[in-house]
Amino acid sequence: MRKEIYLFSGLGADESVFQRLDFSNYSTTFIKWIAPLDQETIEHYATRLIEQIPTAKPILIGLSFGGIMAIEVAKQIDTTKVILIASAKTTKEIPFYYRMAGRIGLHKLSPARLLKSSNAVTDWFFGAKSSFDKQLLKEILHNTDPTFLEWAIDKIVHWTNQEQPENIFHIHGAKDRILPLSFVNCDVIIKSAGHLMVLNKSEELNEVLLNQLSPQN
Repeated sequence: MRKEIYLFSGLGADESVFQRLDFSNYSTTFIKWIAPLDQETIEHYATRLIEQIPTAKPILIGLSFGGIMAIEVAKQIDTTKVILIASAKTTKEIPFYYRMAGRIGLHKLSPARLLKSSNAVTDWFFGAKSSFDKQLLKEILHNTDPTFLEWAIDKIVHWTNQEQPENIFHIHGAKDRILPLSFVNCDVIIKSAGHLMVLNKSEELNEVLLNQLSPQN
């Protein structure tokens, strides 16, 4: 029987962001983002996402905000393994300036339409270099629901989690500008990789993932 893997994409992104990763030997399910309820907590949102995970002790793989949600899901169900890509395990790995912005409400001053824009600044911030990366990032930002985007950013800057699963494995890029490596304690560092390493560092990432998903692990 093939291993069951559940993938959580980044903030507002869909399964297309994983298109360069090789999961051909596994049974994969891409978790669909759902509309948040009014004043919904991140814990309750995770509970509703679990409805998409019927497998006992699944493997969860989360990218960026998807990694945060994978952590919240893993706090509520038993898992075989949780793999984070360009993400954070606890509030300590969220840069202090994001948390400071949350305390003073600064993150609410930027309307969603500005956060959804794609330009040279967002390309640099996400590490999108090729025309393919830039176009896909543009599509992701354009297609992200503004209500979900505002809710998710609010949950990130106010995240208070101190708990992490024992079976966690964290992969991070050395040049990540969204979640800088200096704030993160990870298991594997991908050299010269930014926040979009699932696209432009897929060869190295596939090698790490293959090792972590092998039977002995």
